[in-house]
Amino acid sequence: MLTAIRPHRDDVTLAVSGLLGGLLLWLLGLHTQAGRPFAAPWVSLVPMTVMAAMELLRRSAPQTALIVGTVMLVADQFTRGNLVTILMFSDIMYAAVLYGTPAAARRIPVTTLLITVASTIGFLAWFRRPEALLIGVVTGLVSFMPAITGVVVRNHRVAAEAARLAARQTARLAEMDRTQAVVAERARMARELHDMVANHLSAVAIHSTAALSIDDPDTSRNALKVIRENSVEGLSEMRRLIGLLRERGEDDAPAAAPTLASLDALVGQTNVNGASSGLVCTLEGTEETVAAALPTPVELAAYRIVQESLTNALKHAAPGPVVVRLAHADGELTIEVTSVFGSRPGPTAPGSGAGLVGMRERVALLGGMFDAGAESGDDGDGDGDGTKIWRVRAQLPVTEGTMRE
Repeated sequence: MLTAIRPHRDDVTLAVSGLLGGLLLWLLGLHTQAGRPFAAPWVSLVPMTVMAAMELLRRSAPQTALIVGTVMLVADQFTRGNLVTILMFSDIMYAAVLYGTPAAARRIPVTTLLITVASTIGFLAWFRRPEALLIGVVTGLVSFMPAITGVVVRNHRVAAEAARLAARQTARLAEMDRTQAVVAERARMARELHDMVANHLSAVAIHSTAALSIDDPDTSRNALKVIRENSVEGLSEMRRLIGLLRERGEDDAPAAAPTLASLDALVGQTNVNGASSGLVCTLEGTEETVAAALPTPVELAAYRIVQESLTNALKHAAPGPVVVRLAHADGELTIEVTSVFGSRPGPTAPGSGAGLVGMRERVALLGGMFDAGAESGDDGDGDGDGTKIWRVRAQLPVTEGTMRE
Protein backbone atom coordinates (compact mmCIF):
# COMPACT_ATOMS: atom_id res chain seq x y z
CA MET A 1 0.00 0.00 0.00
CA LEU A 2 1.07 3.59 -0.63
CA THR A 3 0.75 4.45 3.06
CA ALA A 4 3.41 1.85 3.85
CA ILE A 5 5.98 3.47 1.54
CA ARG A 6 8.55 5.50 3.43
CA PRO A 7 9.41 8.61 1.38
CA HIS A 8 12.98 9.65 0.84
CA ARG A 9 14.12 12.63 2.90
CA ASP A 10 14.94 14.62 -0.25
CA ASP A 11 11.40 14.02 -1.46
CA VAL A 12 10.06 15.26 1.86
CA THR A 13 12.15 18.40 1.50
CA LEU A 14 10.81 19.05 -2.01
CA ALA A 15 7.21 18.46 -0.91
CA VAL A 16 7.45 20.79 2.10
CA SER A 17 9.28 23.46 0.10
CA GLY A 18 6.72 23.28 -2.68
CA LEU A 19 3.79 23.50 -0.29
CA LEU A 20 5.25 26.49 1.58
CA GLY A 21 6.18 28.22 -1.68
CA GLY A 22 2.70 27.72 -3.10
CA LEU A 23 1.09 29.07 0.07
CA LEU A 24 3.33 32.12 -0.07
CA LEU A 25 2.33 32.89 -3.68
CA TRP A 26 -1.32 32.37 -2.75
CA LEU A 27 -1.06 34.74 0.21
CA LEU A 28 0.56 37.34 -2.02
CA GLY A 29 -2.23 36.94 -4.53
CA LEU A 30 0.05 35.85 -7.36
CA HIS A 31 -1.85 33.62 -9.77
CA THR A 32 -1.08 32.37 -13.28
CA GLN A 33 -4.44 33.02 -14.89
CA ALA A 34 -7.83 34.62 -14.49
CA GLY A 35 -11.38 34.15 -15.72
CA ARG A 36 -11.58 30.45 -14.90
CA PRO A 37 -14.75 28.53 -13.93
CA PHE A 38 -13.58 28.05 -10.35
CA ALA A 39 -12.46 31.55 -9.57
CA ALA A 40 -12.50 31.32 -5.76
CA PRO A 41 -8.94 31.90 -4.52
CA TRP A 42 -8.86 28.91 -2.19
CA VAL A 43 -9.73 26.40 -4.96
CA SER A 44 -6.21 26.65 -6.47
CA LEU A 45 -4.81 25.34 -3.19
CA VAL A 46 -6.37 21.91 -3.79
CA PRO A 47 -4.28 20.93 -6.89
CA MET A 48 -1.22 22.52 -5.35
CA THR A 49 -1.59 20.54 -2.08
CA VAL A 50 -2.19 17.24 -3.87
CA MET A 51 0.80 17.92 -6.15
CA ALA A 52 2.98 18.50 -3.08
CA ALA A 53 1.77 15.17 -1.67
CA MET A 54 2.80 13.47 -4.95
CA GLU A 55 6.32 14.80 -4.44
CA LEU A 56 6.56 12.35 -1.55
CA LEU A 57 6.07 9.50 -4.05
CA ARG A 58 8.35 10.77 -6.83
CA ARG A 59 11.05 8.22 -6.00
CA SER A 60 9.16 5.32 -4.44
CA ALA A 61 6.09 5.28 -6.75
CA PRO A 62 6.94 7.49 -9.76
CA GLN A 63 4.22 6.15 -12.06
CA THR A 64 1.46 6.79 -9.52
CA ALA A 65 2.82 10.25 -8.80
CA LEU A 66 2.88 11.11 -12.53
CA ILE A 67 -0.71 9.96 -13.15
CA VAL A 68 -2.13 11.84 -10.17
CA GLY A 69 0.08 14.85 -10.92
CA THR A 70 -1.17 15.01 -14.51
CA VAL A 71 -4.77 15.02 -13.29
CA MET A 72 -3.96 17.81 -10.81
CA LEU A 73 -2.23 19.87 -13.53
CA VAL A 74 -5.34 19.67 -15.70
CA ALA A 75 -7.52 20.55 -12.72
CA ASP A 76 -5.28 23.53 -12.00
CA GLN A 77 -6.17 24.98 -15.40
CA PHE A 78 -9.79 25.43 -14.22
CA THR A 79 -8.69 27.51 -11.22
CA ARG A 80 -6.81 30.78 -10.89
CA GLY A 81 -3.64 28.63 -10.94
CA ASN A 82 -0.41 28.54 -9.00
CA LEU A 83 3.09 28.64 -10.50
CA VAL A 84 4.46 26.21 -7.88
CA THR A 85 1.93 23.57 -9.01
CA ILE A 86 3.42 23.68 -12.52
CA LEU A 87 7.00 23.55 -11.22
CA MET A 88 6.26 20.56 -9.01
CA PHE A 89 4.64 18.76 -11.96
CA SER A 90 7.85 19.28 -14.00
CA ASP A 91 9.86 17.69 -11.20
CA ILE A 92 7.46 14.74 -11.00
CA MET A 93 7.80 14.26 -14.78
CA TYR A 94 11.60 14.30 -14.43
CA ALA A 95 11.47 11.79 -11.55
CA ALA A 96 9.12 9.45 -13.45
CA VAL A 97 11.77 9.05 -16.17
CA LEU A 98 14.73 8.90 -13.80
CA TYR A 99 13.33 6.48 -11.20
CA GLY A 100 10.69 4.67 -13.24
CA THR A 101 10.98 1.40 -15.11
CA PRO A 102 13.09 1.17 -18.29
CA ALA A 103 9.89 0.88 -20.36
CA ALA A 104 8.52 4.08 -18.78
CA ALA A 105 11.83 5.86 -19.41
CA ARG A 106 11.50 5.02 -23.12
CA ARG A 107 7.79 5.73 -23.41
CA ILE A 108 7.38 9.01 -21.50
CA PRO A 109 9.69 11.22 -23.65
CA VAL A 110 7.96 10.05 -26.84
CA THR A 111 4.51 10.63 -25.33
CA THR A 112 5.37 14.14 -24.10
CA LEU A 113 6.83 15.03 -27.50
CA LEU A 114 3.65 13.96 -29.24
CA ILE A 115 1.56 15.92 -26.72
CA THR A 116 3.71 19.02 -27.27
CA VAL A 117 3.40 18.81 -31.06
CA ALA A 118 -0.33 18.06 -30.93
CA SER A 119 -1.08 20.91 -28.52
CA THR A 120 0.93 23.38 -30.62
CA ILE A 121 -0.86 22.45 -33.83
CA GLY A 122 -4.28 22.23 -32.14
CA PHE A 123 -4.15 25.62 -30.39
CA LEU A 124 -2.69 27.27 -33.48
CA ALA A 125 -5.57 25.93 -35.58
CA TRP A 126 -8.11 26.95 -32.94
CA PHE A 127 -6.96 30.50 -32.20
CA ARG A 128 -5.43 31.15 -35.66
CA ARG A 129 -2.97 33.56 -34.07
CA PRO A 130 0.84 33.28 -33.77
CA GLU A 131 0.59 33.77 -30.02
CA ALA A 132 -0.90 30.27 -29.85
CA LEU A 133 2.57 28.90 -30.44
CA LEU A 134 3.48 29.99 -26.90
CA ILE A 135 1.07 27.40 -25.53
CA GLY A 136 3.02 24.67 -27.30
CA VAL A 137 6.32 26.09 -25.99
CA VAL A 138 5.01 26.12 -22.41
CA THR A 139 3.68 22.59 -22.81
CA GLY A 140 7.10 21.44 -24.01
CA LEU A 141 8.89 23.21 -21.17
CA VAL A 142 6.60 21.64 -18.58
CA SER A 143 6.55 18.07 -19.94
CA PHE A 144 8.99 17.25 -22.75
CA MET A 145 12.08 19.06 -21.43
CA PRO A 146 11.93 17.44 -17.92
CA ALA A 147 11.47 14.05 -19.58
CA ILE A 148 14.51 14.53 -21.83
CA THR A 149 16.55 15.74 -18.84
CA GLY A 150 15.56 12.59 -16.95
CA VAL A 151 16.69 10.42 -19.89
CA VAL A 152 20.08 12.12 -20.01
CA VAL A 153 20.67 11.79 -16.26
CA ARG A 154 19.46 8.19 -16.26
CA ASN A 155 21.80 7.25 -19.12
CA HIS A 156 24.71 8.85 -17.30
CA ARG A 157 23.90 6.93 -14.15
CA VAL A 158 23.67 3.64 -16.05
CA ALA A 159 26.99 4.34 -17.76
CA ALA A 160 28.61 5.27 -14.45
CA GLU A 161 27.32 2.11 -12.78
CA ALA A 162 28.57 0.01 -15.70
CA ALA A 163 31.98 1.67 -15.38
CA ARG A 164 32.05 1.00 -11.63
CA LEU A 165 31.07 -2.62 -12.21
CA ALA A 166 33.77 -3.01 -14.87
CA ALA A 167 36.31 -1.45 -12.50
CA ARG A 168 35.32 -3.85 -9.71
CA GLN A 169 35.55 -6.80 -12.07
CA THR A 170 38.93 -5.64 -13.33
CA ALA A 171 40.19 -5.24 -9.79
CA ARG A 172 38.84 -8.68 -8.89
CA LEU A 173 40.51 -10.26 -11.93
CA ALA A 174 43.75 -8.47 -11.13
CA GLU A 175 43.62 -9.78 -7.56
CA MET A 176 42.93 -13.30 -8.86
CA ASP A 177 45.85 -13.02 -11.27
CA ARG A 178 48.08 -11.75 -8.49
CA THR A 179 47.03 -14.59 -6.20
CA GLN A 180 47.59 -17.18 -8.92
CA ALA A 181 50.98 -15.68 -9.72
CA VAL A 182 51.98 -15.83 -6.06
CA VAL A 183 50.80 -19.45 -5.77
CA ALA A 184 52.63 -20.42 -8.96
CA GLU A 185 55.82 -18.70 -7.83
CA ARG A 186 55.65 -20.36 -4.43
CA ALA A 187 55.16 -23.75 -6.10
CA ARG A 188 58.11 -23.08 -8.42
CA MET A 189 60.38 -22.05 -5.57
CA ALA A 190 59.25 -25.10 -3.57
CA ARG A 191 60.26 -27.35 -6.46
CA GLU A 192 63.61 -25.57 -6.77
CA LEU A 193 64.27 -25.84 -3.04
CA HIS A 194 63.34 -29.51 -2.94
CA ASP A 195 65.36 -30.43 -6.01
CA MET A 196 68.46 -28.51 -4.94
CA VAL A 197 68.62 -29.56 -1.31
CA ALA A 198 66.99 -33.00 -1.15
CA ASN A 199 69.90 -34.73 -2.91
CA HIS A 200 72.50 -33.44 -0.49
CA LEU A 201 70.40 -33.89 2.63
CA SER A 202 69.55 -37.46 1.63
CA ALA A 203 73.25 -38.26 1.31
CA VAL A 204 73.91 -36.63 4.67
CA ALA A 205 71.12 -38.63 6.30
CA ILE A 206 72.26 -41.95 4.83
CA HIS A 207 75.94 -41.54 5.64
CA SER A 208 75.31 -40.15 9.10
CA THR A 209 73.17 -43.20 9.80
CA ALA A 210 75.95 -45.43 8.53
CA ALA A 211 78.52 -43.64 10.69
CA LEU A 212 76.34 -44.14 13.77
CA SER A 213 75.46 -47.77 13.08
CA ILE A 214 78.90 -49.10 11.99
CA ASP A 215 81.62 -49.02 14.62
CA ASP A 216 84.56 -48.62 12.25
CA PRO A 217 86.91 -45.60 12.19
CA ASP A 218 87.53 -45.77 8.44
CA THR A 219 83.84 -46.05 7.66
CA SER A 220 83.04 -43.15 9.95
CA ARG A 221 85.83 -41.05 8.44
CA ASN A 222 84.60 -41.70 4.90
CA ALA A 223 81.03 -41.00 5.95
CA LEU A 224 82.01 -37.71 7.53
CA LYS A 225 83.91 -36.76 4.38
CA VAL A 226 80.83 -37.39 2.25
CA ILE A 227 78.66 -35.53 4.76
CA ARG A 228 80.96 -32.51 4.61
CA GLU A 229 81.03 -32.49 0.80
CA ASN A 230 77.25 -32.67 0.57
CA SER A 231 76.82 -30.05 3.26
CA VAL A 232 79.07 -27.65 1.36
CA GLU A 233 77.25 -28.37 -1.91
CA GLY A 234 73.87 -27.94 -0.25
CA LEU A 235 74.95 -24.66 1.30
CA SER A 236 76.12 -23.42 -2.09
CA GLU A 237 72.79 -24.35 -3.65
CA MET A 238 70.93 -22.59 -0.86
CA ARG A 239 72.98 -19.44 -1.40
CA ARG A 240 72.15 -19.54 -5.08
CA LEU A 241 68.45 -19.88 -4.30
CA ILE A 242 68.59 -16.98 -1.85
CA GLY A 243 70.30 -14.92 -4.53
CA LEU A 244 67.43 -15.67 -6.89
CA LEU A 245 64.89 -14.58 -4.30
CA ARG A 246 66.54 -11.22 -3.70
CA GLU A 247 65.59 -8.30 -5.91
CA ARG A 248 69.26 -7.36 -6.26
CA GLY A 249 72.21 -9.39 -5.12
CA GLU A 250 75.65 -8.21 -4.19
CA ASP A 251 76.43 -8.00 -7.87
CA ASP A 252 74.27 -7.46 -10.94
CA ALA A 253 75.22 -10.71 -12.65
CA PRO A 254 72.37 -13.25 -12.64
CA ALA A 255 72.99 -16.65 -11.12
CA ALA A 256 73.59 -19.31 -13.76
CA ALA A 257 70.99 -22.06 -14.00
CA PRO A 258 72.30 -25.65 -14.10
CA THR A 259 72.54 -27.20 -17.57
CA LEU A 260 72.88 -30.68 -19.01
CA ALA A 261 76.64 -30.15 -19.16
CA SER A 262 76.58 -30.33 -15.35
CA LEU A 263 75.15 -33.85 -15.32
CA ASP A 264 78.60 -35.46 -15.31
CA ALA A 265 79.41 -33.81 -12.00
CA LEU A 266 75.96 -34.75 -10.65
CA VAL A 267 76.43 -38.40 -11.62
CA GLY A 268 79.92 -38.40 -10.11
CA GLN A 269 78.58 -37.01 -6.85
CA THR A 270 75.87 -39.68 -6.84
CA ASN A 271 78.48 -42.41 -7.26
CA VAL A 272 80.35 -41.05 -4.26
CA ASN A 273 77.18 -40.78 -2.15
CA GLY A 274 75.87 -44.18 -3.23
CA ALA A 275 79.07 -46.17 -2.95
CA SER A 276 78.17 -47.47 0.49
CA SER A 277 74.74 -48.56 -0.80
CA GLY A 278 76.12 -50.46 -3.81
CA LEU A 279 74.87 -48.01 -6.42
CA VAL A 280 76.80 -47.48 -9.66
CA CYS A 281 75.51 -44.58 -11.75
CA THR A 282 76.24 -44.18 -15.46
CA LEU A 283 75.27 -41.47 -17.96
CA GLU A 284 74.43 -41.98 -21.64
CA GLY A 285 73.67 -39.59 -24.51
CA THR A 286 74.88 -36.28 -23.05
CA GLU A 287 77.17 -35.34 -25.94
CA GLU A 288 74.33 -35.17 -28.47
CA THR A 289 71.96 -33.32 -26.15
CA VAL A 290 74.57 -30.78 -25.02
CA ALA A 291 75.49 -30.07 -28.65
CA ALA A 292 71.81 -29.50 -29.52
CA ALA A 293 71.69 -26.13 -27.66
CA LEU A 294 68.34 -26.74 -26.00
CA PRO A 295 66.19 -23.90 -24.59
CA THR A 296 67.09 -22.92 -21.04
CA PRO A 297 63.73 -23.99 -19.48
CA VAL A 298 64.08 -27.44 -21.05
CA GLU A 299 67.66 -27.86 -19.85
CA LEU A 300 66.75 -26.75 -16.32
CA ALA A 301 63.75 -29.09 -16.18
CA ALA A 302 65.81 -32.01 -17.53
CA TYR A 303 68.58 -31.37 -15.02
CA ARG A 304 66.13 -31.22 -12.11
CA ILE A 305 64.37 -34.40 -13.24
CA VAL A 306 67.68 -36.29 -13.38
CA GLN A 307 68.74 -34.77 -10.05
CA GLU A 308 65.52 -35.80 -8.31
CA SER A 309 65.59 -39.28 -9.88
CA LEU A 310 69.13 -39.83 -8.61
CA THR A 311 68.08 -38.57 -5.17
CA ASN A 312 65.22 -41.08 -5.12
CA ALA A 313 67.63 -43.85 -6.21
CA LEU A 314 70.03 -42.85 -3.47
CA LYS A 315 67.22 -43.07 -0.90
CA HIS A 316 65.30 -46.10 -2.11
CA ALA A 317 67.05 -48.12 -4.85
CA ALA A 318 68.46 -51.59 -4.23
CA PRO A 319 72.16 -52.23 -4.94
CA GLY A 320 72.88 -52.23 -8.65
CA PRO A 321 73.25 -49.97 -11.67
CA VAL A 322 71.54 -46.62 -12.00
CA VAL A 323 71.39 -45.59 -15.67
CA VAL A 324 70.61 -42.09 -16.94
CA ARG A 325 69.77 -41.91 -20.64
CA LEU A 326 69.18 -38.76 -22.69
CA ALA A 327 67.96 -38.63 -26.27
CA HIS A 328 67.10 -35.71 -28.53
CA ALA A 329 65.10 -36.46 -31.68
CA ASP A 330 62.13 -35.06 -33.61
CA GLY A 331 61.98 -31.90 -31.56
CA GLU A 332 61.70 -33.79 -28.29
CA LEU A 333 64.09 -34.46 -25.41
CA THR A 334 63.62 -37.81 -23.67
CA ILE A 335 65.01 -38.39 -20.18
CA GLU A 336 65.02 -41.90 -18.72
CA VAL A 337 66.45 -42.96 -15.37
CA THR A 338 66.36 -46.60 -14.26
CA SER A 339 67.40 -48.22 -11.01
CA VAL A 340 66.92 -51.57 -9.31
CA PHE A 341 63.58 -51.76 -7.51
CA GLY A 342 63.56 -53.60 -4.19
CA SER A 343 64.72 -53.54 -0.60
CA ARG A 344 68.36 -53.05 0.27
CA PRO A 345 70.52 -53.47 3.34
CA GLY A 346 71.97 -50.56 5.20
CA PRO A 347 70.61 -47.11 6.05
CA THR A 348 67.87 -45.43 4.03
CA ALA A 349 66.26 -42.01 4.02
CA PRO A 350 62.49 -41.42 4.26
CA GLY A 351 60.64 -39.93 1.33
CA SER A 352 57.62 -37.59 1.19
CA GLY A 353 56.51 -38.10 -2.41
CA ALA A 354 57.12 -34.44 -3.24
CA GLY A 355 59.85 -35.37 -5.72
CA LEU A 356 57.53 -37.19 -8.12
CA VAL A 357 54.96 -34.40 -7.81
CA GLY A 358 57.60 -31.78 -8.59
CA MET A 359 58.87 -33.69 -11.63
CA ARG A 360 55.35 -34.14 -12.94
CA GLU A 361 54.67 -30.40 -12.52
CA ARG A 362 57.86 -29.44 -14.35
CA VAL A 363 56.96 -31.64 -17.30
CA ALA A 364 53.38 -30.37 -17.37
CA LEU A 365 54.56 -26.74 -17.47
CA LEU A 366 56.48 -27.52 -20.66
CA GLY A 367 53.61 -29.47 -22.22
CA GLY A 368 55.43 -32.82 -22.07
CA MET A 369 54.66 -36.32 -20.80
CA PHE A 370 55.85 -37.99 -17.60
CA ASP A 371 55.67 -41.50 -16.26
CA ALA A 372 57.24 -43.25 -13.27
CA GLY A 373 56.80 -46.67 -11.77
CA ALA A 374 58.11 -50.17 -11.21
CA GLU A 375 58.25 -52.66 -14.09
CA SER A 376 59.98 -55.84 -15.14
CA GLY A 377 63.03 -55.36 -17.33
CA ASP A 378 66.77 -55.49 -17.72
CA ASP A 379 68.64 -53.82 -14.87
CA GLY A 380 71.62 -53.08 -17.13
CA ASP A 381 74.09 -55.65 -15.82
CA GLY A 382 73.69 -57.86 -18.88
CA ASP A 383 72.75 -61.05 -17.08
CA GLY A 384 69.12 -60.97 -18.26
CA ASP A 385 67.79 -62.04 -14.87
CA GLY A 386 64.59 -60.00 -15.30
CA THR A 387 65.14 -57.97 -12.17
CA LYS A 388 62.34 -55.55 -11.43
CA ILE A 389 63.37 -51.96 -12.11
CA TRP A 390 62.11 -48.50 -11.24
CA ARG A 391 61.86 -46.33 -14.34
CA VAL A 392 61.37 -42.57 -14.58
CA ARG A 393 60.65 -41.32 -18.09
CA ALA A 394 59.98 -37.76 -19.21
CA GLN A 395 59.47 -36.36 -22.71
CA LEU A 396 59.96 -32.60 -23.14
CA PRO A 397 59.13 -30.70 -26.35
CA VAL A 398 61.94 -28.37 -27.40
CA THR A 399 60.25 -26.45 -30.23
CA GLU A 400 58.68 -23.03 -29.61
CA GLY A 401 55.29 -24.17 -30.82
CA THR A 402 54.97 -26.88 -28.19
CA MET A 403 56.58 -25.15 -25.21
CA ARG A 404 54.21 -23.42 -22.79
CA GLU A 405 56.33 -20.70 -21.17
